[in-house]
Amino acid sequence: MSRRDRLERSPLALLEQDIVACARCPRLVAHREEVARRKRRAYASEPYWGRPVPGFGDPGAKIVLVGLAPGAHGANRTGRVFTGDRSGDFLYAALHRAGFASQPTSTTADDGLSLRGAYVLLAVRCVPPDNLPRPDEVARCASFLDAEIDLLEGAKVLLALGAIGWNASLAYLSRRGHPVAGPRSRWGDTPHTPRPRFKHGAELVTAPPLPRLLGSYHVSQQNTQTGRLTPSMFDKVLRRARKLAGA
Repeated sequence: MSRRDRLERSPLALLEQDIVACARCPRLVAHREEVARRKRRAYASEPYWGRPVPGFGDPGAKIVLVGLAPGAHGANRTGRVFTGDRSGDFLYAALHRAGFASQPTSTTADDGLSLRGAYVLLAVRCVPPDNLPRPDEVARCASFLDAEIDLLEGAKVLLALGAIGWNASLAYLSRRGHPVAGPRSRWGDTPHTPRPRFKHGAELVTAPPLPRLLGSYHVSQQNTQTGRLTPSMFDKVLRRARKLAGA
């Protein structure tokens, strides 16, 4: 068997095939395909991906970044997470400064970008209307998030980008047996353990082998262009993630 065949048959590659073929959420299927059909004028001559978007990065990653969903004219166009839009510009420039990315830009799926020690995935794999998935849609995607993180066996830190990424990561840890995962409430908290709240720089301590959870404001334009999330703020979170991961 050739190296290419081995890679194509790796567990992550097989999971990627399952993700790309998913049609569980009729509303999201209709929306992602409509965006791909109508296109943005600036990309009118380009083919759009218009399908679910799998994760991207180093299979041996110690740090896993959990974003929200594909950008309508970013990942939904290019087929690679956080690629082709302003959110990706901010994210990959920061990952490059931190030594996790081979280059500071991410424009197309074949632009040569690679990650070292980091992996990026999404709580929801299809672009949602108004960038707001419904709870049932997040829940349907949870099996993909679980499987992808589980296959990243070296993961030491989950870095959640935004509240939806934080809650999806909490739910993952709950399903994997974290102590806040009692059955008594919607969020799996015991009466004596309040649900950990999302905020920029939040941390949730876990017992190995579960990864530690960190929180950051999302790298969306709403945050980065208003100064709510600055490059120095995000660099600080990445340094903390690196320290906790021993990367």
